[in-house]
Amino acid sequence: MINIINGEIFCGMLMSAANNLCNYRQVVDSMNVFPVPDGDTGSNMSMTITACVKAVEENRDKSLPDITKLAANAALRGARGNSGVILSQLIRGMQKSLAGVDEADCRNIAAAFRSAADSAYRAVMKPTEGTILTVARMMAEAAEAKAAEYEDAAAFLEYITDAGNKALAKTPQLLPQLKQAGVVDSGGQGLMYLIEGALHYLKNGEIISANETSAEETASEAAETASADIKFAYCTECIIEKKDSKADTFKFKTTIEMIGDSMVVVDDEEIIKVHIHTNNPDVVLSEALKLGELSNVKIENMKLQHSNIIKEKESSEPETPAEPPKKYGFAAVAAGEGIADTFTQLGVDRIIQGGQTMNPSTDDILNVIESINAENVVVFPNNKNIIMAAEQARDISKKNVIVIPTKSITQAVTCMLAYDEAMEPSELEEEMSSAKDNAVSAQITFAVRDTTVDGMEIHDGDILGIVEGKIKYVDKTVHDSALNIIKGYANDDTSLITLFYGSDTTEEEADALSEAAEELFPDVEFSVIYGGQPVYNYYISIE
Repeated sequence: MINIINGEIFCGMLMSAANNLCNYRQVVDSMNVFPVPDGDTGSNMSMTITACVKAVEENRDKSLPDITKLAANAALRGARGNSGVILSQLIRGMQKSLAGVDEADCRNIAAAFRSAADSAYRAVMKPTEGTILTVARMMAEAAEAKAAEYEDAAAFLEYITDAGNKALAKTPQLLPQLKQAGVVDSGGQGLMYLIEGALHYLKNGEIISANETSAEETASEAAETASADIKFAYCTECIIEKKDSKADTFKFKTTIEMIGDSMVVVDDEEIIKVHIHTNNPDVVLSEALKLGELSNVKIENMKLQHSNIIKEKESSEPETPAEPPKKYGFAAVAAGEGIADTFTQLGVDRIIQGGQTMNPSTDDILNVIESINAENVVVFPNNKNIIMAAEQARDISKKNVIVIPTKSITQAVTCMLAYDEAMEPSELEEEMSSAKDNAVSAQITFAVRDTTVDGMEIHDGDILGIVEGKIKYVDKTVHDSALNIIKGYANDDTSLITLFYGSDTTEEEADALSEAAEELFPDVEFSVIYGGQPVYNYYISIE
């Protein structure tokens, strides 16, 4: 038995807890019916706690406050899904309570459980009883009631664990969806696997091995039988790297709250962690960009996830042979539903969410590459900052991957128009690499600070006309900047000008720009398309 908890002991508890949850990850996934039956609670919580372990495993000699701070920061940045974000807040609450405590006794442990529960409740806009929140709160209440009666930390945590499992058993009586499916709350169950793993270390001084358990998955049908009436389809997450410490988080929360549910927005010192279920992920990301740069952007279709769960469970259906791979598949980095629709119509198989200020990782790109059933996969990075990540994904993949180093959406559109399936891969790469430079690619955006570029004085809020990656025009209005680009780069040989207007530009404004440009170039065909992209008012292609 261990009487107190210091930094080294906490590390061992955390590693044992993570392994125990990872071992039961599939069990927790299969129990996932609330708030939506998308079958990923165990996976999301596992990834979140694994991020903590990676942050602390090389720092076991540090103090308890240092260890908990490392774990809390890693959990917030690595949090995935609704359950992962709540778990990160439980850890954050514990960290705040243990700041300045080098050796935690039973009273410190009780205070940490209370701080954890309070932190998690505050993070959720509309807390629901019968979930992981209830389990955390009831453990905190039990710990506070008995802290004075215990001196041994292991015995005390064993008592708290028993209280948590009793709370978990009550969740079906509090939440009708759980009772209907015949399961306890998946997030609460995941939390208890974590606590039980930590308790094992305290009692035995050993870390649970990271092996898949043989535990019977008694809830394996839960997600299948749960209602698939998913009102908001897209689980949308991101981290906002705040450009201003006084960012108006309240206004942001009240804005996005109107277009979704299951919202968790955590405002930390330097970042804001965002999670919401919505049908308008582009609006969420656009609002987030007003507060700072984005990272760790994730958008998942929960309806599709649920459908996949059902398909995997339909064992009675005869297996159909896998379709043979097609010759070419395509993946493009983009943000904005209109842009995504355009690429889909042109034959792009998968859209990788990203762009300026929200660059996808090598792993994000690799996962999309591997999901495309094709002998050759062509990737359009569509931003100079993403080309290297795409090339790294190409080098890792076992498929034949062709990266066309596109720096804009319009370049990729031009490449797809040049696609000919009859070409060999080397010919296609050469043709598309050449085609991307046949059109002038331009963007309209706004300046975020005062600066000077190539002798041009730029002020915060100025409208920037960017051509082939370089600032060419500085204006006061979007209309003037876009028209200046068209006047400067269209000529007698121009046949087509395409305007993709973004989420901050109206259709009326785009039509007005097109009409003004048509008066200057009456023989040129103009195409106005809703792109829905954040940050950029227009993507402009001049061919």
